[in-house]
Amino acid sequence: MKKKYFLVAFSFFLMLGCKEIKGQKDDVTSKEDLTATLKIIPIEHATVVLEWKGIIIYIDPVGGIKAFENQKQPDLILITDIHGDHFSLETLQELNTSKAKIMVPQAVADKMPEEFTPQIDVLNNGDSKERYEITVEAIPMYNLRTEALKFHAKGRGNGYVLNMNEQRLYFSGDTEDIPEMRALKNIDKAFICMNLPYTMTEASAADAVLEFKPKEVYPYHYRGRPNVSDVTKFKEIVNKGNTAIKVVQLDWYPNDDF
Repeated sequence: MKKKYFLVAFSFFLMLGCKEIKGQKDDVTSKEDLTATLKIIPIEHATVVLEWKGIIIYIDPVGGIKAFENQKQPDLILITDIHGDHFSLETLQELNTSKAKIMVPQAVADKMPEEFTPQIDVLNNGDSKERYEITVEAIPMYNLRTEALKFHAKGRGNGYVLNMNEQRLYFSGDTEDIPEMRALKNIDKAFICMNLPYTMTEASAADAVLEFKPKEVYPYHYRGRPNVSDVTKFKEIVNKGNTAIKVVQLDWYPNDDF
């Protein structure tokens, strides 16, 4: 009889132990899934939404509330420059940004009304700030060509590197192939502009990418005046120079026929 009770008790504790181990395994899996998830949603031109660990990040939100009608409320907003394809006060005022921190260079902060002051983090070239477990580094962005110096003066705007766990994402903003871009290290995903006359050619962009060697590169901000940059040409130059760099083409101009 004692032997029977012992076997029943042993079986009961064994079942409890297995259930506890299974629960621990499920918790670990869910945490790993959270840290691994990064969703990239192109909106248009220089505007993009990122989703990571439940954090929603808007980069250069323009286009009014309609451009974001299917997107979640932002936790973090990054603005690179004062130009209308990067900074839209009207869009910021239309969106629900009540819980968002807004990182901007001083030139952008100077154009924002006092209602946004409690939300603003001013980052100038070389500064960094951590929000929501994301460390944001402000990288210079400016023109090199004499005929383009009037567009983007050094020190006014920011590119950004986002450090998200083990991932480093670079957003170039409006820039040419400057030394600060070429000196970047350990970039996992690079979003690179290429449009004349404001930024740089496809060849210049590709040459810089081949120097700092991101794992993946996303051509964006490639509509110029009057022509659209040749992203296929950019991809060919990059892949010819380094087959290990993956060029990812997203739809940055959903309303245009090109």
